[in-house]
Order: sequence, then C-alpha cells, then structure tokens
Amino acid sequence: MKKIYLAILFLVFTSFNSAENNGAKKNSFAAGEWFKFRIHYGFLNASYATLNLKETTLNGNEVYHVKGYGETTGMARWFFKVEDNYESYFDKKTIKPYKFIRKIDEGGYTKDIEIDFDHDNNKAVVKDHKHNKTHVLKTPDNIQDLLSAFYYLRNNYDVKSIKKGDEITLDLLFEEDETFKFKLKFLGRETTRTKFGKVRCLKFRPYVQSGRVFKEEESLTLWVSDDDNKVPIRIKADLAIGSLKADLEAFKGLKHQFKIEVDQ
Repeated sequence: MKKIYLAILFLVFTSFNSAENNGAKKNSFAAGEWFKFRIHYGFLNASYATLNLKETTLNGNEVYHVKGYGETTGMARWFFKVEDNYESYFDKKTIKPYKFIRKIDEGGYTKDIEIDFDHDNNKAVVKDHKHNKTHVLKTPDNIQDLLSAFYYLRNNYDVKSIKKGDEITLDLLFEEDETFKFKLKFLGRETTRTKFGKVRCLKFRPYVQSGRVFKEEESLTLWVSDDDNKVPIRIKADLAIGSLKADLEAFKGLKHQFKIEVDQ
C-alpha cells in the first residue's frame, strides 16, 4: 500500500501553476482545499486517499498544514489492512517545508517518523519515534517533502510555455534516510473524460524505479487539469503484478473555477 499511496502522490507532484498575463504569479490553492481519490487495483476498489489543506502557525511562523490519509477498503481490506497518515507544515510564502510527519500501519508494518527541516544549514533532523532514535541528514537547497512538493510545484512552474518532451526535476526527502531526484516528463495536452465531465488536461510521465513494484521506469502516466487550479485528475500504473488506476473522486474549496467541457 505504501507504494500505491506514493504513486497517487506522484500524481499530485505534477500540479503546476501558470503565470498571470502581467507576469505576476497566481496562487493555485488556498486553505480549505480538499481532494479525495479512489484507487482501483484490477477489479478491486482498493482504497481511498485524501488531501486536506488548512492554515495554522508553527513556532511563530504562518504556515499551511496539509494532511494526507490513505486506507484500504472493502474486499481489499480483508486481504491487507492499511492506514497511512502523512502531514506537512510549510511556509505560506516560500512553500519550504518546516515539518513532515509519516505514521503508517500496513498489515502490521509500522513507521512513526517526524522530520524537522533546517534550511539555513541544509539539514534535516529525523526522529524515529518507534525506535526512539534521532539522526541528522544533509539536504540540498530547496528540498521538499512528499506533500509540500505538491504545492511548491503548483506555484513555481509556468506551464503555458512548456513543450512536449520537457523535463522537470525536484529534490525530495521521503524516506527517513535519503533524498532523491524526482524527474517528470511532459507528454502533451489532451481532453480526459471524468465523472465530472470532460476536462482538458496536462499529461506527464514521472520516472520511477523499475523492479519490485513497477514494471519499468516509464510505468506511470498521470493527468492534471489544464487550468489555474491544476487539479490532479487521474493516474495509471503498470505494476510488477497487475495494474493500478486512480481517479479524482471528490473535491471542494478550489480557489479557481474548475473548467469542464460540455459535450456538443
């Protein structure tokens, strides 16, 4: 389930914001935004994942607080019970993460990790609450965590001028002991049919590690709405065993109008 939930959040990473005509950036999100995704594994409705964004303060800083939650449901829960909780606190202006929390229970496999970022000194303090251990990692400039990356990319990349074949990279800290380069390739624009209607989308290919989970590096394809919100719409994945599909199931609190094409 960890890899399935991570695949859903890969979809989230690809949300980019377009610049205003006058050159100023237009924020693509606001407090109160909420997404729910339905994840299918083969014929099973395997799980749901949600993202919920609020405003708060942390150590005297005004921050956004986002919670990500995923769980198996229905028949899938009989075979493998999963509850995954992710949280991120990030600066409202710079979108740099201050704290990342990961609490998971996947069929008895558990983790309870808290990461505090020190951007001035390019390091992260990692607390393993399960084993009562703490260690420090060196981090590159502009490091992001799994959730803050979603919002950072939405506000820092102009997709109006993006060309087919263009690639984007980002330094990411997800596991408690290493950072990695997330790379994404733009495949073009297309209109996608959803439960809400037809939505004009940006289509991407994130590069993943082939082997135990994914068939090959290009096993993931994802779509986000080509509007000011950059709503994550759909992801498809070819796994080492079977295939996965995830769709946006519900949303609320969008900052901008969600554009849906009407059949003629």
